[in-house]
Amino acid sequence: MIRAWLAREDIQSWWGPLSATEAEVNIALNSRHAMCRIIEADGVPVGYCHAVDATLWGESLPDDLEPGTWDLDLFVADERHRGKGVGQAALLQLKEEVFATTLAVAVCVFPSVRNERAVRAYEKAGFRWRRIWNDPLVGASWFMIAERDRSPTKTC
Repeated sequence: MIRAWLAREDIQSWWGPLSATEAEVNIALNSRHAMCRIIEADGVPVGYCHAVDATLWGESLPDDLEPGTWDLDLFVADERHRGKGVGQAALLQLKEEVFATTLAVAVCVFPSVRNERAVRAYEKAGFRWRRIWNDPLVGASWFMIAERDRSPTKTC
C-alpha cells in the first residue's frame, strides 16, 4: 500500500522520486530509531508518516541541524481527506509522540517552497522557519523546526 502511494505523481511532487522515498521508508521501517505510522480516517488507511532520528540520514541534512533533532515526514494519499485536518492531526500526534518517548531536542521538516499548504500546516503545528535549504532531491525547501518545550516542569 505504501509503495503504491509513493509511486503516485502527486505524492512524488512533494516527497521526491520513488527510488529515494522507497529507500527512506525502508530505512525508517527497519530502524530502532524511527516511528512509522499509517494515518487512518474513519478506520481506513489514508496516508503514511514517520519520525526518524535525523542522524540516520547522515550528511544529507543541513550542517546547522542540532544533534538530537528528529525529522518528520507525512502525506495524506486519499484526496478526499486532504484539507480536512487529517494530516494536521497526524502531524501533531507524531510530534507529541516523539517528545513523549525520546530525548529529542527538536523535530524538523523540509517542505518544498512550492507547497504552501504544507508550510501553513507546519506553522499551525508550531514549526518555525529557519531558512531555505536546497534539498538534493526536491530542490528549494523550507528548513522548519519545532523545539521541545524547555520550560521547567513542576515536581511533587
